[in-house]
Amino acid sequence: MVGVNKKKINVGMVGYKFMGKAHSHAYKDVGMFFDTAADVVMKAICGRDENGVKEAADKFGWESYETDWRKMIAREDIDFVDINAPSDAHKEITLAAIAAGKHVFCEKPLALNLADGREMLAAAEKAGVKHAICFNYRFLPAVQLAKQIIDEGRLGEIHHYRATYLQDWLVDPNTPLAWRLKKEVAGSGAHGDINAHSIDLARFLIGEFDRVVGHNRTFVKERPLLTGSAGGLSGGGASTEKGEVTVDDATGFLADFKNGAMGMFVASRFAAGRKNHNTFEIHGSKGTIRWDLEKLNELEVYFREDEPNLAGFRRILATEPSHKYAGNWWPTGHIIGYEHAFVHIVYEFIQHMTTDSPFTPTFLDGVKCQEVLEAVDLSIERGAWVSVDEV
Repeated sequence: MVGVNKKKINVGMVGYKFMGKAHSHAYKDVGMFFDTAADVVMKAICGRDENGVKEAADKFGWESYETDWRKMIAREDIDFVDINAPSDAHKEITLAAIAAGKHVFCEKPLALNLADGREMLAAAEKAGVKHAICFNYRFLPAVQLAKQIIDEGRLGEIHHYRATYLQDWLVDPNTPLAWRLKKEVAGSGAHGDINAHSIDLARFLIGEFDRVVGHNRTFVKERPLLTGSAGGLSGGGASTEKGEVTVDDATGFLADFKNGAMGMFVASRFAAGRKNHNTFEIHGSKGTIRWDLEKLNELEVYFREDEPNLAGFRRILATEPSHKYAGNWWPTGHIIGYEHAFVHIVYEFIQHMTTDSPFTPTFLDGVKCQEVLEAVDLSIERGAWVSVDEV
């Protein structure tokens, strides 16, 4: 229920498939579980297929729909624009929204390339609009606890950061050629799609990258053309004709961080049996922490200061009211899920737009992530280490 005499923020959203559903859920639930500084009004949703977007509007609870994002952005009743369309549309829609004086919430990766990302950041800063990129995994209670432990110095000097993000939805060579497999639309494959999340979590938790060296593979070079819409993931119909896969299936890289830590990163959509295996393990001079998205409420912690006969990894279930965001949901021990990370980032962005409270991740974080992504690509091209500051 809309709060009495509370400011309203009207959102217009471009996109209505996988991410459109996740974002819609966040807008519907945020005011129910969090005391927001303003009420979010789901004013308009936009997509090119009128039948599809109309159905989504009815199902997800949007007041209206548009088939032209330009028309939606021009509406005076839209305060901020949520962009979860394919990656090749991010720049154009973002710049138009900024020019119209709208705040912008954009899915990752920010843009197809670093130059475009920097242009988007500069435009937002010049216009003075609020801007956010959807690195949602930062906002899970267990990840927030990991950040707290590190910031309090309880791990000591950080030595190693190891991250994996493994999926298997492309192992079948007959999986159709969705837009995420086309460089001109997606920008890159596993690297920009899921390594981007790993890079952002590393920056959030332990700091900036110094240099990188990587390698990649495209295991299946051609796939059946898609005859239906699959929202960028597997599914839809397959044609007898085939098209070229122009992105990576897997990318791995080594990294040095500016704080002296060593990093190892692997992203693959070809890891049979792994559905959404997003993990990090951080080793410091005083201990270790480990997290896995598939057990997203849990954080494994080891402290060297523990008595030898009691030493070992402990499992912390991050559902106590003292764990950030957890107290807004259910009683202790009642776990939350993937979708709640979107509620949390939407909550923080609403507060930022309404009260100017501190907020990250912004377009700056999107650009910093893109710098690492492109440094890895450049290192693969050169077959050598590349400084992130070089790109």
